[in-house]
Amino acid sequence: MTGRVLRIGNASGFYGDRFDAVREMLTGGPLDVLTGDYLAELTMLILGRSRLKDPARGYATTFLRQLEEGLGLAHERGVRIVTNAGGLNPAGLAEAVRELARKVGLPVRVAHVEGDSLPVPEGFLTANAYLGGAGIAACLTAGADVVVTGRVTDAALVTGPAAAHFGWGPDDHDALAGAVVAGHVLECGTQATGGNYSFFRAHDVRRPGFPVAEIHADGSSVITKHDRTGGVVDVGTVTAQLLYETGGARYAGPDVTARLDTVTLTQDGPDRVRISGVRGEAPPATLKAGLNRIGGWRNEVVFVLTGLDIDAKAQLVRDQFADAFTRSGSQPGEVSWELVRTDRADAATEETASALLRLVVRDQDPETVGRAVSGAAIELALAGYPGFHVTAPPGKGAPYGVFEARHVPAAEVPHVAVLPDGRRLRQEPPVHTRLLRDVGEPRLPEPLPPSAGPTRTAPLGRVAGARSGDKGGDANVGVWAVDDEAWRWLAHELTVERFQELLPETAPLTVVRHVLPNLRALNFVVHGLLGEGVAAQHRFDPQAKAVGEWLRSRHLPIPVTLLRAVHAPEVNA
Repeated sequence: MTGRVLRIGNASGFYGDRFDAVREMLTGGPLDVLTGDYLAELTMLILGRSRLKDPARGYATTFLRQLEEGLGLAHERGVRIVTNAGGLNPAGLAEAVRELARKVGLPVRVAHVEGDSLPVPEGFLTANAYLGGAGIAACLTAGADVVVTGRVTDAALVTGPAAAHFGWGPDDHDALAGAVVAGHVLECGTQATGGNYSFFRAHDVRRPGFPVAEIHADGSSVITKHDRTGGVVDVGTVTAQLLYETGGARYAGPDVTARLDTVTLTQDGPDRVRISGVRGEAPPATLKAGLNRIGGWRNEVVFVLTGLDIDAKAQLVRDQFADAFTRSGSQPGEVSWELVRTDRADAATEETASALLRLVVRDQDPETVGRAVSGAAIELALAGYPGFHVTAPPGKGAPYGVFEARHVPAAEVPHVAVLPDGRRLRQEPPVHTRLLRDVGEPRLPEPLPPSAGPTRTAPLGRVAGARSGDKGGDANVGVWAVDDEAWRWLAHELTVERFQELLPETAPLTVVRHVLPNLRALNFVVHGLLGEGVAAQHRFDPQAKAVGEWLRSRHLPIPVTLLRAVHAPEVNA
């Protein structure tokens, strides 16, 4: 075991992230390991469709293009690269990296991790288990310079290198849990450095730098970024990312169950946040598995309604389409209408005088959502409401995907590290009994006393930040208070009932509230908000990215003393 701090940087938060980030991270400051996270639920579906066209693909080709320059830079600086860009074909990408190394004359040792691919049930396109970091650690311990994986947890890109560097074993729960938390902060790239941040107006976030974690032997870490890069790292940005796509106090994964209720964040200087105190428990005996399938076919038309009689114009379009579907005998299985009132009275521009009427149809038959819908829309061009036009010409429709999460016994998944010399090492799951520490009831602060004074109706965002995201068909909305006094109010005011009142779309759904006092945060999980997941395009914000900002914009009575004392930037009232 070495006591030297391990510096891990991330250069990708998703497939399509900033292309020059690999060069920026390799040249911007010292690193030991550079990671790249390219996979998401939707990405696996995209790669599955890519593999149907060419069985040799199924991996993130962008990563290979980034390595054309980055491989030499990493070799020159002694930086190891760990990425899940292998997607559905880690062996194929590993071989492509070897070929690139031979082409540029670099003695690079390449390894990969496989075994996440599961038998694909009939009707599905992909099926993959989320592996942990043990295979990555084995590859690095064997001397790999580049490690390519398929579907691993996002945090495994950090737990694997940290375990290899410090010699942690599977029972080093607290250290592994600290690395999981650091990995979760790093995984979405610039979301930890000011991107997608509620209080963006307080900082220059035009081009945020990518994050770096300085991991210590006990699992504690400091989140930072390279000098002279944009954005900011403070307790707020790290809190926001910690709440992203999480649920309760226990954050379970294949390496360890991290206790998010034990995380302590401390500002450790400019653009430096220390993460400490993280406790861990044994991982569950099962692994999460993600399955993707084509759910059917989908089409969308957005009608622009301008000026007077908006509601009547919208009703006319609906009636004309209902008639067209009846006459054609091609009624889609699902028809959804949504009128978005972006129009203003007596508007000075045509655009601000217009509302949008969105039609979404789904069906198993591509013809039913294609020709039947586009034909009906085109025929209305001269026979519809006054001022008829659409935002884009109607198309043929496109397939949509469905994501399903299941759990499989970890012992039945062949987690294999394929070392640089070709040896194959099977990584066995932990055999110990899973012991759980008592979480207990969350420690709520004392509520503000009646002497706190009068209230004023104002946006929640005046005293709280938020970040939201997706997990399959569920959405999570993390909300944190900007100071202790605001937390004393928020913890008691923002109940599930108040949350559903502020966001009426969630009222008929199951909402679960989790309290994280150390972070001055509440995390709401909204079950079923996203239907069958992002690929199904169930709602206009299919990944729930802006639900948190919607919540912050809602008005409620807030103690005037908080509005005067709070240091959060002003938001539009």
